[in-house]
Amino acid sequence: MNPRWATLLILAAVIAVIPWFFPSGYYFRVAALVWVTALGAVGLQVLMGQAGQVSLGHAGFVGIGAYAMALGPKYLGLPVLACLPLGAALAGLIAFVVGRPILRLKGHYLAVATLGFSILVAMVLVSEIAVTGGPDGIRIPRPEIFGWRPRGGEAWYWINGAALLIGVWLALNLQHSPSGRALAALHDSEVAARTIGIDVARHKLRAFVIAAVYGAVAGGLMAMMNGFVTPDAAGFLQSVEYVTMVVIGGLASVPGAVVGAALLVLLPQALTVFHDYEHAVLGLLIMLFMIFLRVGIVPGLAALLRRRPA
Repeated sequence: MNPRWATLLILAAVIAVIPWFFPSGYYFRVAALVWVTALGAVGLQVLMGQAGQVSLGHAGFVGIGAYAMALGPKYLGLPVLACLPLGAALAGLIAFVVGRPILRLKGHYLAVATLGFSILVAMVLVSEIAVTGGPDGIRIPRPEIFGWRPRGGEAWYWINGAALLIGVWLALNLQHSPSGRALAALHDSEVAARTIGIDVARHKLRAFVIAAVYGAVAGGLMAMMNGFVTPDAAGFLQSVEYVTMVVIGGLASVPGAVVGAALLVLLPQALTVFHDYEHAVLGLLIMLFMIFLRVGIVPGLAALLRRRPA
């Protein structure tokens, strides 16, 4: 079977089956959070894993998408669902404008530049109290789909799960397309990619815009699910968490981004039994993953399975 379809079928099977094991509605909400966070992580995987560009500003685009869900209905009178593509388009446009100059940078210079963008977005969201509600945040109107209002964790579980499936399908198709092969070439060596005729600047910018759109859609879905958004959605720590998800899951792997997101969302829930030592245990586990599975969980486990004797 084609690996792309195998990945999608496995993910669809997981989404369809695990609700049978949920003892309460709380688990639906946690799983819905996993799916929407994974969607944002998949977008960052396109930029970091496929194009090889480091970004510490991904949460800035998540925040833009999230606040579009509140500001569009409030100031433009738009239905909240119409603000989801609007927020994605706005994030893509900002990424296009910002990405043209900063993607000329490389390595840690690029990381610092994207970090500055995320900090700038967070500062605007905090300081413009009259518009954004400031540090206290702002409420999101409840969406309505043909008279149906999604309520509770179960409804958002299926909505976010469907969005993740679409996002993974698009990312896998990109990875195996001519554009994806061009991104892989510049990931290995920009000089070599330029030598064989690849427009490096255009492909890097394209990956940056795609990552921004993914982040904005994830932010918009998360905002609608919560019914509320604060500037923390665009905070520096959120950007670091997204990078950690992609690296732990496996930079070169689209399903790795999903696994990394699931790990970083679920581990804090499971480690609450350690009370005051929760963050220390989480940090230790992340260190162990990176020591023993340096290429990431999914590629690392796949390599171990391939080395097993028949």
